[in-house]
Amino acid sequence: MSKDSNFTGQPVYNQVLNLLDREKIMQISRETSGSESYVKRFDGYHHLVVMLFGILKHFDSLRELEIGMKAEAHKLHHLGLDYLVRRSTLAEANIRRPKEFFAKVYAYLLERYAKFLADSRPPKSYKGQTNEPKDWEKLLDMMDSTTITLFENILKGVGRHPKSGKKKGGMKVHTVMKYHVGVPMVVQLTSAAKHDHYLLKEVHLPKDSTLAIDRAYIDIAQFQRLTEEGVCYVTKKKKNLKFETLESVAFVNTDGLVTHIDRKVRFTRGELTHESRMVQLFDEKKKPVTLLTNNFDFSVEDISEIYRLRWAIESLYKQLKQNFPLHFFYGDSVNAIQIQTWVVLIANLLITVMSRCIKRNCAFSQVVTMIRLTLMYYIDFIRFMENPDRTWDDILEKEARKAPPEPTLFD
Repeated sequence: MSKDSNFTGQPVYNQVLNLLDREKIMQISRETSGSESYVKRFDGYHHLVVMLFGILKHFDSLRELEIGMKAEAHKLHHLGLDYLVRRSTLAEANIRRPKEFFAKVYAYLLERYAKFLADSRPPKSYKGQTNEPKDWEKLLDMMDSTTITLFENILKGVGRHPKSGKKKGGMKVHTVMKYHVGVPMVVQLTSAAKHDHYLLKEVHLPKDSTLAIDRAYIDIAQFQRLTEEGVCYVTKKKKNLKFETLESVAFVNTDGLVTHIDRKVRFTRGELTHESRMVQLFDEKKKPVTLLTNNFDFSVEDISEIYRLRWAIESLYKQLKQNFPLHFFYGDSVNAIQIQTWVVLIANLLITVMSRCIKRNCAFSQVVTMIRLTLMYYIDFIRFMENPDRTWDDILEKEARKAPPEPTLFD
């Protein structure tokens, strides 16, 4: 049988690992305290390779991961592995190796590929129309958090079950994402009980940046700090927020209906005062929406668009939870859970880079699925995804070129 027209000498997983720099990752591992202590063979790079294999294959346990590695025993030399890693070795490494090593690897990869991801982002489209990017889009950041549910109360729980009254254990992932890059730029992992606006106090953005956040982050003191640092924020107003109206203008369309109300307001918290712009938007089919911002120069359409684009970070969380194993973990310690979360973020970044290299419109979930199915196949993945029909077309062409069968005595 002839070879596939997309045949290559390296499996797909090796093509993913080519996006990594082994020497740099080993340097990070050696520089991370405790990462290479008492290690014989299973170093930081091999730990990352094995964990990535389990994440990309969507294995739910260490037992599945070990059996999956055994099934590909003849191909492991492509990955730089000369022995099979036992689940006991991997379980011990997930407890012992510090999560900071994986966090530093993610930061290194982000620095390496951030410019490529920003330049290769597909054009923005809304309601079937493609729009040119505006100046503020290049400096648009969004901040949010998501909770990953844990079966045991390993980290401090949040909320209570309506029937049993038990708290739900969980880990909260606090994230800052740059819109043009499309992957998390800043990540903090805490217990689910940590309040969302914890990260708002920690992050300092460049001057003239725009930050889109939801109403859980409303903090007048932090809003004043952002204003003094030259950072624009856009958020949704809480219902019980107290303020003083300084100016108010209502805008009416040709039908006599109010489209929006633009106000200048002042918040007072003790000795602290903060002036803000409050825009109330009206729509015949939807409930009124009130947005807060410290930018008095943006048009109402721009403010509304900034808050609408905040949904990109919600889509990112949905993408992570639907395409990677974050429902079952390879360990029940805090370190093992956070290591797996960091490896998921690394896998998401690497697959995002690969998907941007494909010169064809492919959904992220489709790319993830095809990588999982063909992870150890010897095909050029990017060339295959650009033209999946190529192999079958070549087969049909060869069949058509065959000479017709020789007539027999009975024809």
